[in-house]
Amino acid sequence: MIVYDIDLITEHIQGSALTIGNFDGVHVGHQQLILQVKKRARRMGLTSIVLTFDPHPLRVLVGKNTPPFITLPQQKLELMEELGIDHVVCMPFNKDIAAMEPEDFVQHFLVQKLKLRELIVGYDYVFGKNRRGDFNLLQHLGRIYGFSVDQFMPVMVDGAIVSSTRIRDMVESGRVWEVRPLLGRFYSVEGRVTTGRQRGGALLGFPTANILLEDELFPQTGVYAIWAEVSGEVHAAVANIGYNPTFGNDYLSVEVHIFDFDQDLYNLIIKAHFVQRLRSEKKFAGLEELKAQITLDCKLARDILQMPEAKLC
Repeated sequence: MIVYDIDLITEHIQGSALTIGNFDGVHVGHQQLILQVKKRARRMGLTSIVLTFDPHPLRVLVGKNTPPFITLPQQKLELMEELGIDHVVCMPFNKDIAAMEPEDFVQHFLVQKLKLRELIVGYDYVFGKNRRGDFNLLQHLGRIYGFSVDQFMPVMVDGAIVSSTRIRDMVESGRVWEVRPLLGRFYSVEGRVTTGRQRGGALLGFPTANILLEDELFPQTGVYAIWAEVSGEVHAAVANIGYNPTFGNDYLSVEVHIFDFDQDLYNLIIKAHFVQRLRSEKKFAGLEELKAQITLDCKLARDILQMPEAKLC
């Protein structure tokens, strides 16, 4: 259950196993940490809790000059809830919270309100004023208030630590195929279908859905093989992220062509799961050259999406 007010669940908790963090992307390292909390809670007869924050603390402390986040707040909460945790607590973050001494934060929120008994934190987690709240301080506070503290070691994939920064760099460079082992899923964005320039079907013979996106992180411009999720159904598709240089567009657009699909998509939500980058953007001499390339793109995308390892789990 997703909770936005700690006070709503305090009286229903006898004791908790908890982790705390920002969890941008909810990658495989985050997932294993959260599942460890869930396992510990079941073994000890405790309530399992993930405590996270909105807005992201960086946004409060440094403003908008932060890297784009991998997941929007609601998507992050839903991904954590899907792991079967009892409560995903989304706590409002502001400068007053940022200025709290870590000892006060632990005593007031974790011990008093969430009845903390078992705490598991990431290997690099720090919190509180001047980032003083680290693993050693938590161990000290655990001895005072009667909770245990464990540190979850980093998860490695291909010889390197799985981190939100690593994932962000991969997505921004178009290496979406390599992101899947780190996220445990294909990277995805979603948005509502809006009115475009009406060129896909009329001029090119490949009708496209123009998506108005809210996400912050986008793959490098280019053409991608994707799975398009519409109203709970998944379809093979190809997507173009870019400025459409052939037509001289000066704004970033995301256009999706769903194979063998003729339904009206206007105003529906499309979730695009990026499987593989096919090529970079290119300016074509004319419509015929562009149509020929789109035909090749579609064939290649179909071939890729038929591969067993490209299936959407």
